Amino acid sequence: MAFNILVCAKQVPDTNVIKINPKTGTLIRDGVPSILNNDDANALEEALRIKDEFDDVHVTVVSMGPPQAQDMLMECIAMGADESILISDRAVGGSDTQATSNALVATIKKAEEKLGKKFDLVFAGRQAIDGDTAQVGPQVAEKLDLPQVTYVEECTLNAEMNEVTVKRNLEDGYEIIKVKTPCMLTAIKELNTPRYMTIEGIFSAKNKPMHVWSAADVEVDLTTVGLEASPTNVFRSFTPAPKGKGEMLEGNTDKEKVEQLLIGLKGKHVI
Repeated sequence: MAFNILVCAKQVPDTNVIKINPKTGTLIRDGVPSILNNDDANALEEALRIKDEFDDVHVTVVSMGPPQAQDMLMECIAMGADESILISDRAVGGSDTQATSNALVATIKKAEEKLGKKFDLVFAGRQAIDGDTAQVGPQVAEKLDLPQVTYVEECTLNAEMNEVTVKRNLEDGYEIIKVKTPCMLTAIKELNTPRYMTIEGIFSAKNKPMHVWSAADVEVDLTTVGLEASPTNVFRSFTPAPKGKGEMLEGNTDKEKVEQLLIGLKGKHVI
């Protein structure tokens, strides 16, 4: 029986060329290229690494977004995933993290029912670069009643494939956790280096299953998704002001430079 891994992925705007509307404070998405979210790429890579290590492993990628998110999912399949699911519907548009997790949970449950599989391991990125909330993964785990480990920087699946040993990143160190499958793990960039698509993967991607489902298909409660069901309101988005120009300290000796530094700090009332 196959070991089924699910990866939650999101299409996000490329932050290298991101723009913010100065009047509304919202992201300008028109004309901005979209990419696979960075942490989600690490989550996918870890799923593919497990697939490389063990026999009979099936990797499914699930996402919620507009129809063009299929391009991102095609890239995931070209990297090595076996199947993708996209929930795309105006009814889920404008969802915050709470509503998004509701839609994803409904999709995951419907996938297990329609595709006849039970997911043994669920991966997600720590957070999306267009929101930085780090909430969707843990919310999905809670609603699916799965044990979860966040900020995963190392991951080892045992030979019986029923327990995962995880190194969890902390601000002042790390902790080692063992968790039984099925479970949810959220990945950070230290976990691995995502692979590139292969020529063979690109050509074979078009022959692999890519499901596009509506809100009706996954039978999600429409009162729990979309803008109206989202309790979060973005007050303001802004680009931080650039820092002031640096100042070079002058002096023939280190002592003179330190004296100049002290004068400057006292002038700014720092000391």
